[in-house]
Amino acid sequence: MSSFGNSPRSGAESPEDIEKQQQSGAAEISTRGRKEKYSFGADLLSRLAVKDGEVYEIHPEKHPRWYQRLLDAGVEENGIKPVPLEHRTNTNYSNLFTVFFTCLLNLLPLPTGLLATLTFGMSLRDAALVILFFAMLTCIPPAFMGLGGMETGLRQLVQARYSFGRYLVTIPLLLNAATVTGFCLLSAVVGGQSLAAINPENVSVSVGIVITCLVSFAVSLLGFRAVHFYERWSWIPNLVSLVIAVGCGGRYLHLQTDAPPATVSQVFSYGCLIAGYFITFGGTSSDYTVYHNPTGVSKVKVFFYMYFGFLIPSVPLLILGAAIGGAVANVPSWDAAYQVTGIGGVMSEMLAPVGGFGKFILVLLALSVCGNISISVYSISLCLQMLVPPFAKVPRFVFILVTVAILIPCSIKAAEEWEESLTNFLALIGYWAGCFDAVIITELVVFRRMDYSTFDHAIWNVGRKLPPGIAAMGAAVCSMGLVIPGMAAPWYTGPIAEKTGDIGFEMAFIVTAICYLPFRWIEIQVRRRL
Repeated sequence: MSSFGNSPRSGAESPEDIEKQQQSGAAEISTRGRKEKYSFGADLLSRLAVKDGEVYEIHPEKHPRWYQRLLDAGVEENGIKPVPLEHRTNTNYSNLFTVFFTCLLNLLPLPTGLLATLTFGMSLRDAALVILFFAMLTCIPPAFMGLGGMETGLRQLVQARYSFGRYLVTIPLLLNAATVTGFCLLSAVVGGQSLAAINPENVSVSVGIVITCLVSFAVSLLGFRAVHFYERWSWIPNLVSLVIAVGCGGRYLHLQTDAPPATVSQVFSYGCLIAGYFITFGGTSSDYTVYHNPTGVSKVKVFFYMYFGFLIPSVPLLILGAAIGGAVANVPSWDAAYQVTGIGGVMSEMLAPVGGFGKFILVLLALSVCGNISISVYSISLCLQMLVPPFAKVPRFVFILVTVAILIPCSIKAAEEWEESLTNFLALIGYWAGCFDAVIITELVVFRRMDYSTFDHAIWNVGRKLPPGIAAMGAAVCSMGLVIPGMAAPWYTGPIAEKTGDIGFEMAFIVTAICYLPFRWIEIQVRRRL
């Protein structure tokens, strides 16, 4: 009995056993927590991982409900993944005209044209001839390069990997993102100036910039279809507003400042700005053609849709800007308004005769730049998705938010020194764009012999199978030997440019193309494949 009484009761545990079980349970919970965290991290990494050669596919059953609702509302799902032929179903090729036509039918060309007469001191006749010649020439590369999106299903900077390689393409990628962001800045400033000109005492340029950016954000957020739909129709109020503005204020445009005949230096320097205005579209033009069906349509037809989309709206507006620049010093009200709110102030003065209706038209003109900003922000988001491999799985609209958050304060800063910002930007971007376009075109025409099937989707993100990019970057670097002495910027003028004017763009394009031929040939011989 005593033995039974002194022993533990059946099913009971000593304090030591209880403590051991508690410690064991705590260890088990901790281990389970680590496993769950590891599982979550591994799951996240697997979701962000992009498999070699992975292309765009539609899998609505794999999406969270909230994300599928966004897709159902029209948000574009795909980012930089190649679009297989079966998903390239768009046969509305005319919207390749309207997307660029609307993008450039706004106030943005006016300050660029204004520089010819107001800053470079050219006459309106000489400025118009330079604009027409350089525009007709430099619209060719981006229109030609835009065919690649339709034919390959690859975004423009993804195509560039087949020349610059998987890793070295980061350099033109960052330059392209900076360039497109710069155009966004210019557009936002012009729109902000125009909104501020409606009521300068109560609305600042900064507030106008914020309003313009937010409207553009709504369009670019939705993606490809929304961009094309918006650009297809928004040119109508833009065109009507511009015609009304010229009709109301055009009576002063004949008051041009006398200017001597343009020198060679003036022609080439201003021509370089025009080249920078157009040729940089070579870094984005394929972004808007990747869903178009390449079968049963003439490449020539598609080329001219894009070519005239660039040319037709830009040349008249650039010349109008040059006319305004030549007259602004001779019209006191225009000059005073320009000093306060830039080109927006001049447009406000031009519309002053029609009173309140003129302010309504000025609002439409201010919002006309949204077409340019929306497609620019769209392309920037694609560039950001290419920076780091996991970014390809991050929804594109996240990068739209990041871009707009950066765009607004930068635009406000650029507005403080408007003319200098515009001149420096347009001059510099033409140099790198000349190198980039030369590489892409030479690669396609010479080495791939216009055979778009050589852009194999299976290797679009496989660095070891893509070219190393040494030939492309080497050719671009070699061109700097003539670009730098041939450039003319407010902060530096090279020894060649002192005599000829700015020929940096021409040197960038020509020298890069010439150097790329032997460099790429050697690269192919060493690798024994494209």
